Amino acid sequence: MSILILLLSFHIQSEGAVIDSLLLNRVNSIIKTVQKKYAPDKRTEIFNVSFSASDSTVLNIETTKAEAIIALKERFKQQKIVIRLNEQLLPSKEMGNQILGVANLSVCNNRMEPDNDAEMVTQVMLGTPVKILKKEKGYFLVQTPDHYISWTDADGVTRMDENDYNKWMASDLIVFLKDYGHSFEKPSLKSMPISDLVAGNILKLIGTNHSFYKVSYPDGRIAYVPIKSCMLFQKWISRPNPTENEIIETAKTLNGVPYLWGGTSIKGVDCSGFTKTCYFLNGIIIPRDASQQALVGEKVDLYENDTVNITKCLKNLKAGDLLFFAGGKNRHSNPRVTHTAIYMGNGEFIQSAGMVRINSMVPTAKAYDDFESRTLVCARRILSSIGTTEISRVDQHSFYKTASK
Repeated sequence: MSILILLLSFHIQSEGAVIDSLLLNRVNSIIKTVQKKYAPDKRTEIFNVSFSASDSTVLNIETTKAEAIIALKERFKQQKIVIRLNEQLLPSKEMGNQILGVANLSVCNNRMEPDNDAEMVTQVMLGTPVKILKKEKGYFLVQTPDHYISWTDADGVTRMDENDYNKWMASDLIVFLKDYGHSFEKPSLKSMPISDLVAGNILKLIGTNHSFYKVSYPDGRIAYVPIKSCMLFQKWISRPNPTENEIIETAKTLNGVPYLWGGTSIKGVDCSGFTKTCYFLNGIIIPRDASQQALVGEKVDLYENDTVNITKCLKNLKAGDLLFFAGGKNRHSNPRVTHTAIYMGNGEFIQSAGMVRINSMVPTAKAYDDFESRTLVCARRILSSIGTTEISRVDQHSFYKTASK
């Protein structure tokens, strides 16, 4: 999500009052310091700051971090800067007590801005619990279990208060496990579809009818889903931590799925959407983007004399590890991670690049990927770090528990 901090690097005059450049520099410095400490990643926290258009002594601040507001006030007071804050702590008061929700659609397309023309940055699957921060132009600004913040069509989410949310999360649920399918109006494959379904979709279980589960959508729609396509949610989240082979087998089921910027489902995946989805379908929640994923888990040593060494990679890497690549590796001293893949063993890795495909870092291999092999910068072991910061089992994640816990 691209919510920018206005750096206030301009000269402001309002009704004859002028804020000089030295004061602006001091204000800028304070804002940057507070932002860096409390909201360093705009994808997971909001920190919008701007001067009021009508009064240059008023600073508008919109944020998800109450601590950031407190810190700004303290620093302005310490430096004897007289500026009033017009505070907007999210979730917005306009949302009332319905600041929780559950996704209605098989796949919600979430965007950078509240507009259909805006860039899609992620997807949210049916049954995913979200926090609703505010509403604008028919869109909800939501935060998902991976803490990512983005805009989604309001029709794609059912708003709930804490009581309704707790009831939903405490009810019997089922998880759809087939790659793709449908729910139906009646317990028959020949009846009218209610909607499409993708792997990882979650629905409320109402009962059974022969070989079908009778289910409810978050918005109250009733449908029937083949039992053989599903698993009881409690059984699904109670599984042991996934093995290397389970991650790889899940990754293989996505082979050939087209690359889609912002995609995190069988309908299309970007590179980190692919890795995130492979782990989620095995009950593990990891960060959304490659640059975020590269900061979590156990670091794997790939270097020999400050250079990534293929022999070291083959020795130290294990199946299920995440590989990270930087397109600017050979042009910058500290290149930004721009791509990720899952290591499969024996030098092979599976990635979403054009489509989900298997490649190798071994130069003599038939599926050798020269560019990715040259731009490999680091690797992280996720399976040994489940339960640590930003790597959570679904059954231990606060979003999937009742709101009061």
